[in-house]
Amino acid sequence: MLIVGCNKPTAGQNRRGGGASVAIQATGTKRITVQRQVDLAGTLLSPDQAKVSAEAAGVVRSVLVEIGREVRVGDPLVKIEPRELALAVARAESALRQTRAQLGMPDRIDSGDAPPKDEEIGSVKNALANRDEARDNAQRAKTLASRGLMAPVDLQAAETRLRMAEAALQSAVDQARGQKALLQDRRAAYDLAVKKLDDTVVRAPIAGVVSERPVHVGEYITERTPVVTIVQVNPLKLRTGVQEKHAGIIRSGQSVEFRVESFGDTVFHGKVAYVSPSLDETMRTFTVEALVDNTDLRLKPGFFAKGVILTTRDENVLAVPDAAVSTLAGVSSVYLVQDGKIAQQTITLGVRQGDLWEVVDGLKGNETLAASRLNELATGISVTMGDGGSGGGAGGGRRGGGKGGRRGQQEGTK
Repeated sequence: MLIVGCNKPTAGQNRRGGGASVAIQATGTKRITVQRQVDLAGTLLSPDQAKVSAEAAGVVRSVLVEIGREVRVGDPLVKIEPRELALAVARAESALRQTRAQLGMPDRIDSGDAPPKDEEIGSVKNALANRDEARDNAQRAKTLASRGLMAPVDLQAAETRLRMAEAALQSAVDQARGQKALLQDRRAAYDLAVKKLDDTVVRAPIAGVVSERPVHVGEYITERTPVVTIVQVNPLKLRTGVQEKHAGIIRSGQSVEFRVESFGDTVFHGKVAYVSPSLDETMRTFTVEALVDNTDLRLKPGFFAKGVILTTRDENVLAVPDAAVSTLAGVSSVYLVQDGKIAQQTITLGVRQGDLWEVVDGLKGNETLAASRLNELATGISVTMGDGGSGGGAGGGRRGGGKGGRRGQQEGTK
């Protein structure tokens, strides 16, 4: 599209007389690499926090942390009086040893709880031996009685003793199996008692910083009483809302750069981790969360952050120097030099990078452009390549009211 200055006499007519040409500096188009980006404004949040509760009841003997203290996973936080629970462990251990002894198991309670087979248990072995002896006696009595060498009453007594021995064996087997079941119960009771004793030292379940410590030494607490609140501060989450028009270009893994007021121009970095699949119908935005490394703990949950999400990186992008661009009433144009004459060409600008403007539309890339005295130029004016002087618009483009770098606020170059 060509824009012709309708009411503006040519520079030659105004300043040099009919047919005089304007001496200008000329430039060509450029090719640059542009990093696309989307603005963000959001809040730093803790990705996780834990309100740690005591799992054992008792008197608080010591509190090992204060607000602001950094803790790691497993660090002790609070200690509770352990004596009563230590006695419960000793009692449960005694009962467990008793059952293991009845089953003929090793004395070491950490040697495993696999019980022996029924026939290897002492009481069963004894009953089994008595049964076998009674069976042999009954068989001999039966043989002797068949030969008339034993009275029927003696045969009957031998068979009765066999039945009693078999019943005793069955009772011993049942008792052994009951002891095996009791072994599991007493092992569970012992393990629970040990756990309760271990729970007298409350430990940190996550790494972070202590934000609350409501208990004090000497007070009695019950089970499930909150004792410490831990806030995870490394990494932090940066949560922001992104306009729906960018939904097609935001994805996990993209880099994020931002600043916070507390640290001025210091740039912090992160990576997009989570992108919401749904849209806020009121704000017309979707939620994006980035994970931010905070090893030095400078950043705090609640900080407000402003920055950009780095999206795509475009190579070989057409650009022109700022000195060659004229913007009037929000319309940007350049002045093409063609066979010694000027042709004004409207262009669409993209992002600015240094003193270069991306050209989205309007140029092919092989044009020669005027780069000085733009306010003296219009379509049809004759020009010569030279110093360009310092009069009028020398050394820079012409600017009027309007949008200027229109899209630089939405997608800029780092």
